[in-house]
Amino acid sequence: MSDRAALLKGIRAWLVLFVVCLVLSGATAFPLVHELRWTEDLLRWLSVPEHLPALMEWIERVRRGLDTADADYPFLLYGTDWLAFAHLVIAVAFYGPYRDPVRNIWVVEFAMIACAGIIPLALICGPIRGIPFWWSVIDMSFGAFGVLPLYVVRRKIKRLETLTTPNPAPALAT
Repeated sequence: MSDRAALLKGIRAWLVLFVVCLVLSGATAFPLVHELRWTEDLLRWLSVPEHLPALMEWIERVRRGLDTADADYPFLLYGTDWLAFAHLVIAVAFYGPYRDPVRNIWVVEFAMIACAGIIPLALICGPIRGIPFWWSVIDMSFGAFGVLPLYVVRRKIKRLETLTTPNPAPALAT
C-alpha cells in the first residue's frame, strides 16, 4: 500500500469514528425523558446514591424537570430535537472530507473550532442556567475529547496534501 493510500485509509477511519460518535451523541438527544428514567434506575441499581450523592441529586432534579416539561410543556423538548438534528446534519458534512480530504479540510478545521467553542459556552451558560460546575466539566470534555481525532485527521490531511500537491517547476534564471 502506498503512503497516499495508507494516509487516506487512516483519515477515513478517524472520520468514521468521529461521525459515529457525533451521530450517537445526536440520536441520544431525542429520547431524553426515557433515557433519564433508565439512567436513574441504572444508577440506583449500581448503588450510586451511596457513593456519589451529588450526582444522584442532579440526575433526579434533571429528571423531574424533564418529566414536568414533558407533561406540561412538551414544546420545550422540541429544542433538544433540533439539537439532535444539528448533530446529524453536521455529521453529513463530514462526507466531504471523507471523499476528498485535502479539498475539504475546512470541515475538519470548522469542527475543531466548534469543539473549542464548547468550553466558553459551558463556562458562560452553565452558571447562568444553574448547571453544577462539575457537570460543565463533563460537557467541556466533549470538546476536549472531540478535538483529538480531528487533530489527528488534520495532521494526516496535511501530510496527504504534501504527497498529492505537485512540486512547482523551478524558476528559470533570466
